[in-house]
Amino acid sequence: MHDPSFRPALTAVALAAALTACGGSGTPNASSTHLAPASGARLASCTELAAGAAFANTAITSATLAPAGSVTQTLNGVATPMPEHCVVLGKMNERTGVDGRPYAIGFEMRLPRDWNGRFFYQANGGNDGSISGGNAAFGNLPGGGPVSNALLQGYAVISSDAGHVPDATRPGAVAGQVYGLDPQARIDYGYNAVGQLTPMAKNLIKAAYGKAPDRSYIVGCSNGGRHGLVAASRFGDQYDGVLAGAPGYNLPQAAVTQMWDAQALAAAAPRGADGRPNIGAGFSDLDLRLVANKIVERCDALDGAADGMVADTARCQATFSLAKDVPTCSASADGTCLTATQKAALQKVYDGPKNSAGTALYTRWSWDPGLAAGGWRVWKLGSATAPGLTATLGAPSMALIFATPPADPAALTASGTALLDYALNFNFDTDAAKIHATTDRFAESSMSFMTPATPGRLDTLRGRGGKVMVFHGVSDPVFSFDDTVRWLDALKANYPDTPSFARVFAVPGMNHCSGGPATDQFDMLTALVDWVEKGVEPEAIRATARTASANPGLGAIPAGRTRPLCSWPKVATYTGGSIDDAASFACK
Repeated sequence: MHDPSFRPALTAVALAAALTACGGSGTPNASSTHLAPASGARLASCTELAAGAAFANTAITSATLAPAGSVTQTLNGVATPMPEHCVVLGKMNERTGVDGRPYAIGFEMRLPRDWNGRFFYQANGGNDGSISGGNAAFGNLPGGGPVSNALLQGYAVISSDAGHVPDATRPGAVAGQVYGLDPQARIDYGYNAVGQLTPMAKNLIKAAYGKAPDRSYIVGCSNGGRHGLVAASRFGDQYDGVLAGAPGYNLPQAAVTQMWDAQALAAAAPRGADGRPNIGAGFSDLDLRLVANKIVERCDALDGAADGMVADTARCQATFSLAKDVPTCSASADGTCLTATQKAALQKVYDGPKNSAGTALYTRWSWDPGLAAGGWRVWKLGSATAPGLTATLGAPSMALIFATPPADPAALTASGTALLDYALNFNFDTDAAKIHATTDRFAESSMSFMTPATPGRLDTLRGRGGKVMVFHGVSDPVFSFDDTVRWLDALKANYPDTPSFARVFAVPGMNHCSGGPATDQFDMLTALVDWVEKGVEPEAIRATARTASANPGLGAIPAGRTRPLCSWPKVATYTGGSIDDAASFACK
């Protein structure tokens, strides 16, 4: 449902320096358990893999050697040549669905000639559905503006379509969601594709290199982050490290929230000739900038530095008040005030959805100046000429994938009008309950197949020394940062030693996976590997602000500014020196 952006790689030396500057240990902690480091090998053969890596219910359709430099991936705007590697294509569990359409779990693997001994599951965003283009198995790394990928670093990489492809015979806007009519396709998308592919991929790696991977990692943002947390829960025996960005681990609840947002914001929107609200016109860019500026005025200095960024997220929620700190217009909004109707609509969005009994259906959202960035508008509001993705992309996913039983696709055409009507007519008592419902045909609810099997518990992964790193933009408009904190709090309630195996890193100002007035370029994969294999505890990650051309939502934040991203709930606190240098801040 949601597409992420990706990020760069720092060297291990730079990481160690960042940890030291930001209050991290930078060296192995004697109290931190860790697994043995991976050791590499060379690819024995490529073309023979099609016949020599047999696995149940699996068809390898091709295995082709790609010479060094013959394939490129654009990283940080630069076409970057890939090393020599083997490209393997295949399918698992080919079948005909209950809807009469063909299904299979499609995959692509890229196996480097010089292998570092590690397996990398590239967990894709959105509705999955593809192993080409941006989902090709290069080992995409989360964050803004990547300069490297896992394949370049020697990982054996797999990418998957999660058991379905878009159905071109359906109307355009819902073509990617009609697989929700098939119960098994829903389950494959939720968790089963990862469960099926992981042992198959490890078997293929053993055939290619003469040994199984020493260490296995699953990495992704958005729905890819959800895949990661689900794998940590369901397949903790298969993965040593999980890197999950903006993890919509309660994705069906987030889809309900998108319907809530559409209705809340429609109340402040002007009506068109057809009587429907023009949601994108309800708030101008000046209106959103006004709110962002007032958040900065109230919360900027809480971390000790007046730098245009709000690092102390928790204290800001208790400090900023939309009702008190943003002027109320006596007439129409003019960029210096919001109308009472606008303020009520925005507050309703940030409070999160509720049913008629007042029961929360998802978590609230954190006030953060990133709401004035383009990524927030695209998802929540859209432009004055098109409704936001919250209605047009969220509606078919809610109706066809997460609701049980699913809606009739014929009622959800590609028309933005039809999708907007679905969102505006959504009932938070009866329709919201469908994410928990089952039928004889759909035996698992979406809150079963989309979420971790044991929320708040990671016994298997923790017991074998595995680690989980999560990052989340505080101004993410798709999945609430507060929900990720709730996930961490649930772990802490069960495990007093939670920081020894699971940590969350807030990215102030950042929108969904990247962008916004934020230092959104960072390397967390190196930190994760060092934690898993060396016991280096990640107290902080060094992050950099990209240029305004690379990140249009950067605003007044200067390009090149660096900051520590701190292990929650610690805050990057100013200790003296240049406010543009991470060394001037410590995680406290």
